Parts: sequence; structure tokens; C-alpha cells
Amino acid sequence: MPIPATRTRFAPSPTGYLHLGHAHSALFSAAQADSDGFLLRIEDIDPGRCRPEFEQAIFDDLAWLGLEWQTPVRRQSDHMDVYRRALAQLQDMNLLYPCFCTRKQIQDEIAHAGHAPHELPSGPDGTLYPGTCRHMDAGERAERLAIGEHHALRLKTDTAAAMTGALTWHDRTAGEQHAQPESFGDVVLARKDTPTSYHLAVTVDDAIQAITLVTRGEDLFAASHLHRLLQALLELPTPDYHHHGLITGPNGKRLAKRDSGATIRHLREDGKTPAEVRTLAGFGDQA
Repeated sequence: MPIPATRTRFAPSPTGYLHLGHAHSALFSAAQADSDGFLLRIEDIDPGRCRPEFEQAIFDDLAWLGLEWQTPVRRQSDHMDVYRRALAQLQDMNLLYPCFCTRKQIQDEIAHAGHAPHELPSGPDGTLYPGTCRHMDAGERAERLAIGEHHALRLKTDTAAAMTGALTWHDRTAGEQHAQPESFGDVVLARKDTPTSYHLAVTVDDAIQAITLVTRGEDLFAASHLHRLLQALLELPTPDYHHHGLITGPNGKRLAKRDSGATIRHLREDGKTPAEVRTLAGFGDQA
């Protein structure tokens, strides 16, 4: 069967029940795809929080809403070897370094730098990592790796960006964007116990699944700058992007999985029909 010209994906993590925001994202993604071009992906790289019952609930809720997707469904936990190979490729380019800092040590390092809180450099994921381990003595680094000390792998983002040169990506609402991955600082791409991060896994998976249009919430707009850099480094194709608005609760804040009253499961049990929930998610009967 030929690959549809527009392939999209909905990629939830099975760490809780889907809420109206997820329904909006899934319906939006499906509405953009050509026939047979909507995929479902389970992003379950966090074994401490992911649960089989939440994964099954994802299937049940989406089917109840009337969505259909291609099979088989890709589960990230089944493909850790793929992410390890991508990391090895970046390692061969001398773009990764081990970071042994705990969150507390990073906070202490920043505090000791003498900056006022409003002066600290920050990016999309919060205060930027100060680069402590990037400048570690090579002998100390080798010793700590040899004894198996817990560590993360960080990307030398500025070096990587200099290597690729200027990059652009296209958002269907905001237009052409000039990639600014440096805003993330030396981002974590893997940890010793989890050989990938969201940023690395999603970039690799979108290429493997031949996704031509990445649809996701506007809260992830900034992440596309970093993903564009990873695409260039790993020689992966660049899809189009469409970052949609977010469904908010009565307090004006975007919904979270802890908002149990807005979960699809709760609304189903409360007697709502699929059409009613689709309307609450901003789609009515049009998606």
C-alpha cells in the first residue's frame, strides 16, 4: 500500500488517563492526515511512571471517540536499540559528554555563581545547565565512568549548531522558523538507566515512521528548534509542523492528567456520548 502524502501521529505517554486536551490533540492530528495516514505511537520510555492499564485506556478512549489508526502501534520501549545507535552516531561526532550532576548539585552550582534569580540564563526547559561536567578533567571522567557512576549524556548544543550551520523549519501557522537550538543549552539526550530522552526518541521515531506533518500542542513549539538540529545531525528528513492551541480548564491553565474530571474515562462514565466529548474537545462531528 502506498504511503499517504500526509502522515501524522498522536503520541501519548501511558502515565495516566487521557483528558480533553489529549482528545483535541488526537482529533486534530487525525483531521490533518490523508486516508490511512494517522498513526498512534506509545511513548513509554519512563518505566517508573508508565502502566499497562493506562496504555489500554488510550486504545479504548480513542476507539470510543471514533478514531482509527494504522497497526501495528509503535512502542518506544521496544526500540531502545534504535536510540542507542543514534546516540552512538552523535558520540562518534564528539558531540556528547557524561554529566554526573544531580539536580541538587546543579541548583547549588547555579546558586554559588552569584547571580540573582532573574539574571540566570534560562531556556524552554528552565534554567540552563551551567556546563559543570563539560569541562571536567578527562582522567576524572574516565574514572567515574569506569566505576559505573550514574550519569546522563548531554549534547554540546553550541558545537552541534556550529557544525550544521543555519537551519530552518516550517510551521503551518507561524511560517518559516530559523532554528535556535542553543536556547536549550546542553540538553540531556539520555541517562544511564534510560538510553533516550523525549527529544531524541521523538525525532528518530518521526523519521522511521515517515511522518510528514508533526502536530502537537503549542507548548512544544520551542522543542521543534532542538528537534530540527537533531534531524540535521542524524541526517533525517524534516517534516512540516503544526502546533495547535491548548484546551484549558476553568482556571485558565492547560489540562493535566491530574485533572480527573476532564478525563475521557470520567466523561464516559458520566454518561457523555462520543459526539459530546468531541464537541467539548473542540471538534464536534467534523474530525
